Amino acid sequence: MRIAVCPGSFDPVTNGHLDIFFRASKMVELLIVAVFHNPNKKPLFSMQERVEMLTIATQDIPNIKVDYFSGLLSDYVKKQNSNVIVRGLRALSDFEYEFQRALLIKKIDPMIETIFMMTSNEFSFVSSSGIKELAKFGGPIDGLVPTCLKERIIQRIHES
Repeated sequence: MRIAVCPGSFDPVTNGHLDIFFRASKMVELLIVAVFHNPNKKPLFSMQERVEMLTIATQDIPNIKVDYFSGLLSDYVKKQNSNVIVRGLRALSDFEYEFQRALLIKKIDPMIETIFMMTSNEFSFVSSSGIKELAKFGGPIDGLVPTCLKERIIQRIHES
């Protein structure tokens, strides 16, 4: 079975993320969307909330499994019987950062391959941090986040 892992913080999940998930899911038998616990970030949503929101947002994509992890991505990928990582890119700055990470993972485990997918043009400017900032100041986030999660995201941002 061809399994790929798509890791990220997904705080919150955006339509740009969903674009990558949907397209990547067509290339594999199972796509594991894995929420990474990054100790260097203070997330808006808890790990459990992000897993729950991703599960809701991806429920129409049958070959997606939502999970979470902490520690080395290469270890997690191997534990999932995979050797493929999918990373979404929006801009050249994303590529530079992700390219360095991919090379580091390749150094740790030469059997793991990283696939870079460009997001669709309509989502090239969408980021989780941009969504949080826009919503914080009352800007519209319609079409930028899953409709089923929009109110939950706005509510949390206004609470924080």
